[in-house]
Amino acid sequence: MDKKKPKKVFVQGAIPPEKIATSVANHQSKTNIGAHSIFLGQIRADEVEGKTVTAIDYTAYEEMAENVFHEIREATFTKFDITCAHVYHSLGKVNVGELCLFVFTSSAHRKIAIEATNFLVEEIKAKVPVFGKEIFEDETHQWKVNK
Repeated sequence: MDKKKPKKVFVQGAIPPEKIATSVANHQSKTNIGAHSIFLGQIRADEVEGKTVTAIDYTAYEEMAENVFHEIREATFTKFDITCAHVYHSLGKVNVGELCLFVFTSSAHRKIAIEATNFLVEEIKAKVPVFGKEIFEDETHQWKVNK
């Protein structure tokens, strides 16, 4: 495995939809790519004990989290024959309906891109030290449990 410098993963606030369009557009010149797979995580208005979530406030031990993101990304390149892998995760407050996670892989073939994206998402949810505080409409909060 080559020693690549970890890529910046965190975005302050919601991930703008324009970032997704730009990412796709930036890959049009790469003619060895036959497929892209994209996962977008969006904040849901979950109901918890009669209260509705209005936002999630994400925090992280950034340097540690960036290193874990990097390890997962490198493991994905080792496990799958992909051309590109990009991951962006929100920090700070993200409102219901906004995007908090953007995972984007590219490969010559769709099956590999889809499997790589699924692998990345599951590894991120299981291993990255990012914490979400669910904020309710009455301004109370609780720490989110990943499911």
